[in-house]
Amino acid sequence: MRKEFHSIYSHGFLRSAVCVPEIEVANPLFNFEHTLTMARRASDAKAALAVFPELGLTGYTNEDLFQQETLLTSCLEAVSRLRSESRKLLSAIVVGAPLRFEGRLFNCALVLYRGKVLGIVPKTYLPNYREFYEKRQFCSADHAISDEVDFLGERVPFGNRLIFHASNYPGFSFFVEICEDLWSPIPPSTIGALGGAQVLLNLSASNITVGKAEYRRKLAAVQSGKCLAAYLYSAAGIGESTTDLAWDGHGMIWENGSLIAETERFSREEGFISADIDLERLTQERMRVTSFRDTALLHKGLIDGLARIEFDFEIPSGKIPLQRSIERFPYVPADFSARDERCREAYNIQVQGLSKRLKSSGIKKIVLGLSGGLDSTHALIVAAKTVDLLGLSRADILAYTMPGFATSAKTLSNAHALMKALGVRGEELDVKPSCLQMLKDIGHPFSKGRKSFDTTFENVQAGERTSHLFRLANLHDGLVLGTGDLSEAALGWCTYGVGDHMSHYNVNASVPKTLIQHLIRWVANSNEFGSKTSRVLFSILATEISPELIPGENGVSGKAIQRTEDTIGPYELQDFHLYYITRFGFVPSKVAYLCLNAWKDRKMGIWPHGITEDKRREYDMKTIKKWLSVFLRRFFGNTQFKRSCVPNGPKVGSGGSLSPRGDWRAPSDSVATVWIKELENIPE
Repeated sequence: MRKEFHSIYSHGFLRSAVCVPEIEVANPLFNFEHTLTMARRASDAKAALAVFPELGLTGYTNEDLFQQETLLTSCLEAVSRLRSESRKLLSAIVVGAPLRFEGRLFNCALVLYRGKVLGIVPKTYLPNYREFYEKRQFCSADHAISDEVDFLGERVPFGNRLIFHASNYPGFSFFVEICEDLWSPIPPSTIGALGGAQVLLNLSASNITVGKAEYRRKLAAVQSGKCLAAYLYSAAGIGESTTDLAWDGHGMIWENGSLIAETERFSREEGFISADIDLERLTQERMRVTSFRDTALLHKGLIDGLARIEFDFEIPSGKIPLQRSIERFPYVPADFSARDERCREAYNIQVQGLSKRLKSSGIKKIVLGLSGGLDSTHALIVAAKTVDLLGLSRADILAYTMPGFATSAKTLSNAHALMKALGVRGEELDVKPSCLQMLKDIGHPFSKGRKSFDTTFENVQAGERTSHLFRLANLHDGLVLGTGDLSEAALGWCTYGVGDHMSHYNVNASVPKTLIQHLIRWVANSNEFGSKTSRVLFSILATEISPELIPGENGVSGKAIQRTEDTIGPYELQDFHLYYITRFGFVPSKVAYLCLNAWKDRKMGIWPHGITEDKRREYDMKTIKKWLSVFLRRFFGNTQFKRSCVPNGPKVGSGGSLSPRGDWRAPSDSVATVWIKELENIPE
């Protein structure tokens, strides 16, 4: 059967919930009612998993009341009723309770699903310092004798080494630990993750003191990041005793180091959050990160001791919209402060790379072609910053604008204005005569007076420009600085060999077009090179992206009629596709699903300078599918040979590069057939 495309469960997501119900201390039946209400809420939200606080069915702050038979008996009744009610719930629920086995009292987490107790996990590390006295009442999981216990009439797996695995939904494997377990040097969830659990759960009480919430965030962030996992954290809140402590009801959902949902702390209402965890993304990360599997191999003895509890997950049917924010520009943070920091970091990486290449080669001059477009503009900015850093003169930058048959007046004017504003040595070289000679030499129809604007006509111009630059570098003992970006490399949008494909060093090699735009804007807004330069930069940002190789109808010059994005698609879409296909290896239908969720609302997102409100875009499924098809054919079909011999250049972002010496090695003779075939899973 064909999957429902518009459901998160067709694309490897897992909806999870963190619940912080109101409780009454030492009143399990009250707590059962509130726990059940929130469990039903999670189920109604189509969550597959819901986690509750530590000892939530009794309250954490019972102290010596935990040794009262009446309380323990009442708690068992609450668990029994909750188990029965779980038959009607979609979600697997994980709740906390004090349970007695083998003459010992354990601080436990119970995993309940569809009327069954899948397993019971006792707490491993019991804090007994400062305000904590847990060893007064409880025993550690390591004190347990048996790995199974009789509980409410059934034989139940018991221990701190249980992995719960849904056999029918890839990646849905979870491991449970309790509060202090996370604060220990080696949390039990580390071993669980190495053993295959991709979702880690923490039932916590964790009273609040000044600064503690931020420390919790750091712990959960690092644990989810190191373990390449999701981490669900639920702490006690409203209703716990405040005899000596206070509680903030802190709930969090993390995925591989990133916070995707968090409760409002100190709320007088019950806390509930849910978010969609990308299990496929976590699977891809673990497959790629060799140190993760090497660590698992090193600790194989511990992993072998894990017990795998299998269950069948009843996958929700129908349309289930994605409950997760998908950034339209994955290479560019939406948050202003994060975006500025990203731009600063990328800019400095590029400058550091170029400065090292100049120092190691002993070359003091930089040669580059300046078109008045985005890429060459940013390369010139990087070059200017680099010579300033090295104490060289900006006159050591030899910038050439080389108008061809379709160069527009605006780009030519911007190129001259930028060279002047930056104080570099700028010149104009007319390459049309040499292009005409080449066209004549090869017998091209254009040299005979015909309007034949084919690929050869375009590539002759690109080739002549690069040929001039290399000979100028020979003449002046300079280094040819490349300008082409990551997006162009992905789409094969460059002239191979002696064309814009080649240079001595390329600072933009791993920077996508969407980030180039924001880097230029960031430099312009900072006024680092003065107000005159900033004005030119804003003019360049507002210019249509065009190769300017095919002339308009009025002859050999004038307004360009080519729009790059008419041929290869909108860069904002193609950069989105590039990120998720190369960074995570997702199938095209999932990439399209994510893209649709990112671009379906015109009010969302961030926008390049110069795009007004009425021009802000949104994309429907048909458009996304069209340009994704173009991306797949160009990327997987016939352009790898260009990427196999790209010039040196620094890797800038975690999104990766396409250098065969770095992130991307692929055969030049592959075909795109299977990727194109998978597009059939995308509805029109």
